[in-house]
Amino acid sequence: MSDTMYFEDFVVGSRRELGSRLITEDEIVSFATQYDPQPFHVDREAAKKSIYGGLISSGWMTCAVMMRMLVDNMTSKSASMGSPGVDEIRWLKPVYAGDTLTVFVSVLDKRPSQSKPDRGVVHTQWEAVNQRGELVCTVKGMGMYGRRPS
Repeated sequence: MSDTMYFEDFVVGSRRELGSRLITEDEIVSFATQYDPQPFHVDREAAKKSIYGGLISSGWMTCAVMMRMLVDNMTSKSASMGSPGVDEIRWLKPVYAGDTLTVFVSVLDKRPSQSKPDRGVVHTQWEAVNQRGELVCTVKGMGMYGRRPS
């Protein structure tokens, strides 16, 4: 028996935890310096004077952290064929240095491909929750997964 997760193994309505990760000031500044250099992401003093009161993660970094946790704890153990896209991203609360994010993935729907019988599409929602139990980010997307070989 294979440990690989195929399209057939995704259960609509299921939810699984993908682990937790501490967010550091160094990684917030490093990511934002390269990809999203807004003052509240890269400048401690400017961030203190902002509506956030301190440095916060770029929403794109939060999504990248969530993606890494998805790959490490689910996608790398599956028959993933990539993704046709993401439908929705919501940044609900700021993520501060020192926050610990726990990520969950829920299966919303799945459909076998009509034109390519070797695969199917799984619709998911990812959720990142901070150490206070507050929902900070959600992503609705889809992944293509291989069908179980006969």
